[in-house]
Amino acid sequence: MDWGTRLFRSMLLGLAGNRLAESLSNRYGMKLGAGRFVAGETLEEALEKIKALNAKGIAVTVDHLGESVRDPAEADNYRNEYLRLVDAIAREGVTGNVSLKPTQMGLSLDRGACLGRIRAIAEAASRHGMFVRLDMENSPYTAATIDLVRALRREGLPNVGTVIQAYLYRSGKDVVELTAEGVNLRLVKGAYKEPPRIAFPNRRDVDANFRQLIGTRLDSGVYTAVATHDADIIDWTKWYAKRKRIPRDRFEFQMLYGIRTPLQEELAREGYTVRSYVPYGRMWYPYFVRRLAERPANVGFIVRNLLARR
Repeated sequence: MDWGTRLFRSMLLGLAGNRLAESLSNRYGMKLGAGRFVAGETLEEALEKIKALNAKGIAVTVDHLGESVRDPAEADNYRNEYLRLVDAIAREGVTGNVSLKPTQMGLSLDRGACLGRIRAIAEAASRHGMFVRLDMENSPYTAATIDLVRALRREGLPNVGTVIQAYLYRSGKDVVELTAEGVNLRLVKGAYKEPPRIAFPNRRDVDANFRQLIGTRLDSGVYTAVATHDADIIDWTKWYAKRKRIPRDRFEFQMLYGIRTPLQEELAREGYTVRSYVPYGRMWYPYFVRRLAERPANVGFIVRNLLARR
């Protein structure tokens, strides 16, 4: 990644948490092109897209967008929407589970209340044999998120797991410990802006660590989601699993809704479990900006989309 690309990415990530920019963007809704990456603003809209993915053999993990709530009532509303989401997935016979952000459930307000909200969702999901993924946010919440997963599992809710980001130096230790505890993990490169004192600044180092984490997990036999759009990482994972004779039912590939859809379909046809991360909701702005920052070429799509509307 050259200097210009790093600067551009840094600027975009800085906008992800900007309230003014978010307010201005939300005024235009999906006209900005967010519809490519977000399955709709309502659950009903998202369910149509989800069923189309299922019809192609692609499973889903559904995320009702939102993070960093300002008060307990807002967190309660998100909990209630997730309870509605869990019921809808079960009722509609969708092949999928759910992903949520701890700050969406009030982690930065009251950790105990946050745990209670996630517990309610995990219990509802458990009744339907459904898995709940606690998404990993930026580094101030890494340890707290892992602690939430461990607390829920101690309470008898093994249907809860989390995400480990390969760009953090601490991730190797976290993977070893969580694997020993049998925790279902999603492995990713990482999408937040983090300082070099805690995260690998060089892409090659991130990729090398990512491969190491994948290998550790595949060797363990504990179910793992490898979440990436990087064809080299995907091919390496397929090669490693074949060489080590690791059954395909011990791992899956995950990708984001609207990104590399043909590759998702190809992997599903090859017999791999593929899960699309499907977000919906009106609080799409931070998620959208992070998608642009991950791959600046996506900005070209947005510009073309806007010009086509003129």
